[in-house]
Amino acid sequence: MGKSLENVRKIYMEGIAGGNAREAVLKYTGHRYTQHSTGVADGAEGFLAFFEPFVERNPKRDIEILRMFEDGPWVFCSAYQSLNDGAAEWVTMDMFYTDKDGLILEHWDTIAPYLAETKSGQDMVRGAAEVDESVDTAASKALVLEYTKQVLQEGNYDNFNQFIAEDLIQHAPNIDAGSSGLAEWLNSSESGQYEMLFNLIGQGNFVMTYGKRHAQGKDIAVFDLYRVADGKIAEQWQNSEEISPRENWRNSGKF
Repeated sequence: MGKSLENVRKIYMEGIAGGNAREAVLKYTGHRYTQHSTGVADGAEGFLAFFEPFVERNPKRDIEILRMFEDGPWVFCSAYQSLNDGAAEWVTMDMFYTDKDGLILEHWDTIAPYLAETKSGQDMVRGAAEVDESVDTAASKALVLEYTKQVLQEGNYDNFNQFIAEDLIQHAPNIDAGSSGLAEWLNSSESGQYEMLFNLIGQGNFVMTYGKRHAQGKDIAVFDLYRVADGKIAEQWQNSEEISPRENWRNSGKF
């Protein structure tokens, strides 16, 4: 595990799950800590102002890191959180930017409630987890980039089947199984318009995109996580969060 991956894991497991927020944020962040989780202010003090009361409110914090990978200075992390014996359950997807020593400089996330029932019947967070580094990272990223551009942004559905496996395993709670379920959702008002791709990172068979959709009058920050197999997208997870009004932000915003 690279130093960046290790530091991200530790700020989660020591700082949040372990309740040692102050020690962790001072140890695993760098000369700045720019925050894009809109309820949290920048810097170590912003982190502490949010997470020290969070730890006090939630004495039981069961956090499971589900998937992690890195792409240069970028780290992706997805986690499941059960608070106070399941009184609240959350799914988070996070992206971090790190310095040459692996210290965290910047953080983006979306947070959504864990839903036990999904349209596809697949669990919202389970499925393949191990990065297969024998798969060509550049090819995986190119596939997902072209899918995002041609299908999600340009609406070229004639090319849909060249990117998506027919038996696509779908974990997004509101999308039905298979390529047909995804196609149906993409043509719905709930999907809306994919307006901006902010970043795309990958390692081996996993690729993550972070961007913005506009649907049903709302701006939505969305992570899509894809697993590539045999030259097509074979599995998908999605985590989205409505972007709150600007006056409620404590930092520069989701992007």
